[in-house]
Amino acid sequence: MRIGELAARTGVSVRALRYYEQQNLLTAERGSSSHRRYPPSAVDRVQLIQQLYQAGLTSRTIVDLLPCVVDDRATPALLDQLTAERDRIGRHIADLTRTRDRLDTVIANATRNMLTGAACRDAGAPGPAGS
Repeated sequence: MRIGELAARTGVSVRALRYYEQQNLLTAERGSSSHRRYPPSAVDRVQLIQQLYQAGLTSRTIVDLLPCVVDDRATPALLDQLTAERDRIGRHIADLTRTRDRLDTVIANATRNMLTGAACRDAGAPGPAGS
C-alpha cells in the first residue's frame, strides 16, 4: 500500500510516517517510480509505534524494543530497558492517580461549598502558599 493509504488506515499523518522511517521505526520499499510501498503488516506496526509513543517511550527506545516485539528477539539489555520503562510508566500512573484523587477531593469540597456554603478546604488542609 502507498503512504497515503497507510496514513488513512492508521489515522497517522503522512509526515509522521516519514518521520518513523527516518527514525528506523518503519521501512518501505521503493517502487520503480520511487513511491513508498508498505506491506499490510505496516498497519499493525504503526499502531504499535503509536501505543508506545503514547506510553511515553522515545524513538530510540522503540527502535531498541521493536526487534523483540516484531521478530521475537530479546537480549538481557532489552529486558532491563523494558522493565525500566514499565516501572517509569507505573510511577507515572501512581502520580496521576494521586493527582486525580486530590482533584476529586477539591471537586467534592467545591460542590459542598456551592450547596451548603461550607468552606472549600477541609479543616487542617494546607491553604495557599504564604498563609
